[in-house]
Amino acid sequence: MPATGTTRKTVRRGVVAAAALPLLIGALASCGYGSEAAKDKPADTKASAAPADAKKLSASEVRIGYFPNLTHATALVGIQEGLIAKELGSTTIKPQTFNAGPSEIEALNGGSLDIGFIGPSPSINGYVKSKGSNLRIISGSASGGVKLVVNPDKIKTLDDLKGKKIATPQKGNTQDVAFLNWISEKGWKVDPESGKGDVSVVRTDNKVTPDAFKQGSIDGAWVPEPTASKLVSDGGSVLLDETSLWPDKKFVITNIIVSQKFLKEHADVVEAVLRGTVKTNEWINANQDKAKASANAALKTLSGKELEAKVIDPAWPSILVTDDPLASTLKTESDWAVKAKLIEQPDLAGIYDLSLLNKVLKAAGKPEVSDAGLGAK
Repeated sequence: MPATGTTRKTVRRGVVAAAALPLLIGALASCGYGSEAAKDKPADTKASAAPADAKKLSASEVRIGYFPNLTHATALVGIQEGLIAKELGSTTIKPQTFNAGPSEIEALNGGSLDIGFIGPSPSINGYVKSKGSNLRIISGSASGGVKLVVNPDKIKTLDDLKGKKIATPQKGNTQDVAFLNWISEKGWKVDPESGKGDVSVVRTDNKVTPDAFKQGSIDGAWVPEPTASKLVSDGGSVLLDETSLWPDKKFVITNIIVSQKFLKEHADVVEAVLRGTVKTNEWINANQDKAKASANAALKTLSGKELEAKVIDPAWPSILVTDDPLASTLKTESDWAVKAKLIEQPDLAGIYDLSLLNKVLKAAGKPEVSDAGLGAK
């Protein structure tokens, strides 16, 4: 597997897919994972207005979208604790939660959202579909948190997967493409469209996967947290952690994106949000237990249900919060999708603009991060 090629200082341990392009637009209905969330809605959190004497930026408000999932921990904790709002002065956060990447991209395209936390698949899809005109990836947010969990009575070794039924969240999403690539490297054959072959790849919504696992209709799943830990709590066993397959044990699961229009007109606001996310990741790292409780409290507020300790406790440390977008891993995931014949070769030139992030990191005494040659010129 190719090396990541990035240089950065990663903020360790906290709480978060391959490229999906025009022919996979319809297959991106669930790109974030975690709690059973309500419909897309304004988020009820601690995003409060600043004092009257707070510094004024170029916009009176910034509309921030994210999913009520652990993989979006930077947003959950940063908004819950007021760490992002603190950097915005008199600019008010208008948070909104989403269940799926396409609806968040649609909001960004439609002008009802300015900044979003989102997976690589819808990021690439939105960028390529608009011919590079509607968004930029401006920061990373989370890495890792993806595991192969199996029924230990049926599967004891990786070779035992042959002939079994293994779930992924959706055709063409990050986990699906990673699993198809892993199968290919084993020398096994699977049709990427139908999922039929030496292994039966069963595309199953993460909210349904635990029940399917308990009922025995699938033998395992290649899934993100906290779905993976839910399966373990139901008797499953972790056979493989995807981080073990990557150089440096890191790969992107959540990006921060921005509307190009908002970035052009309100760069000072975008920079302030990034100061907030960098400080949030730092706070998560320094306050593990508090951050985990904060994220779970946010999930309860947003979805009406917090994660049980037997799920969140093992899920939490397997996700890495990071300012680095791990750009080369996004390119690798895209190449895997091309290899699987799920997509045509995309033009990703210009998808990143890390200039403001690197400005914030430099001011904080942290190393700059790389766009892997995919930056805006």
